[in-house]
Amino acid sequence: MRWLVLIATSVLCLAIKIFGHYVPQRWLANARLQRINALIPIALLSALVVAEGVVQKTHVVLDHRLAGLAFAVVALLAKAPFPVVVVGAAVTSALVYHLH
Repeated sequence: MRWLVLIATSVLCLAIKIFGHYVPQRWLANARLQRINALIPIALLSALVVAEGVVQKTHVVLDHRLAGLAFAVVALLAKAPFPVVVVGAAVTSALVYHLH
């Protein structure tokens, strides 16, 4: 069953990619569509951060990962450089894990 889903998903992705070459240029030049496309990566990354930060299998879990995520949010709001955000979040998460 997994292989069937994997192959079907691959075929669907290929079809979407091929179909994308036939979309008229005037559709892609639409200002509304460009604004929406600019927000899609933000929404996907936010969903990934939440899914990896507070969900374990099918349960919401508040653990050390949330402390690291909180540090990252605070560091980003303080306009810290990206390496500081990543390393600080990892260290915070590790410290909370170790102390817990």
